[in-house]
Amino acid sequence: MPDSNTPEKISELLGSVQVFSSAVREVLEKQLLLETARGRLSFSGLKLLKLVAFTDSHTIGDVAAFLGVSNTAASKAADKLVRRRLLRRAEGHPDRRASELSLTGEGRRLLSAYEAARDQKLMEIFGACVPEQLCGMAATLDRLSANIVDHTANPQELCFQCGIYFREKCLLRELVRRTCFYQKHKARKAAESAVEGAGGTETQAQPPAPETAT
Repeated sequence: MPDSNTPEKISELLGSVQVFSSAVREVLEKQLLLETARGRLSFSGLKLLKLVAFTDSHTIGDVAAFLGVSNTAASKAADKLVRRRLLRRAEGHPDRRASELSLTGEGRRLLSAYEAARDQKLMEIFGACVPEQLCGMAATLDRLSANIVDHTANPQELCFQCGIYFREKCLLRELVRRTCFYQKHKARKAAESAVEGAGGTETQAQPPAPETAT
């Protein structure tokens, strides 16, 4: 019952969540990254690689919005990965902030190695958990997070920084109804592909009428 939820019990829960989050970040993620990348990549760099891999390419402005940093900081982070040959930056655009980023072959290999090691470690840690338990805990945390979030915030505000743990079916995204960064770009790419497909079909169906093209 709500009356039994004292501030002390709620603080205890939040403390447990914080410890769990720190354990995942400081012990699990960073240790695995050190083992697979051998010092070549920080966790923020890993998030950047994951972002670019998931959405194929991104501008510096996109990276800055996703990481929650300035364009200058995002550009420096990208340049560091370009120098390490994990990212490539498209040349020829007068504005470096608008130049597109994409993964190199080495960047893809390093990301794949990390994800394989992570998946194996996660199965060792959580393998004994019943799937329904994991889903239930995730749903509970999402509902609590939605209660914390200001529902009057700008609906176009970017994501809650799920980072490398993007979920297709995200209860939090449904409850709060704010734009998800990954979904936003995924929808944009799908729309672009649909336009390209429709354009190709139209060109094939009406080759003698080029004057109608804009």
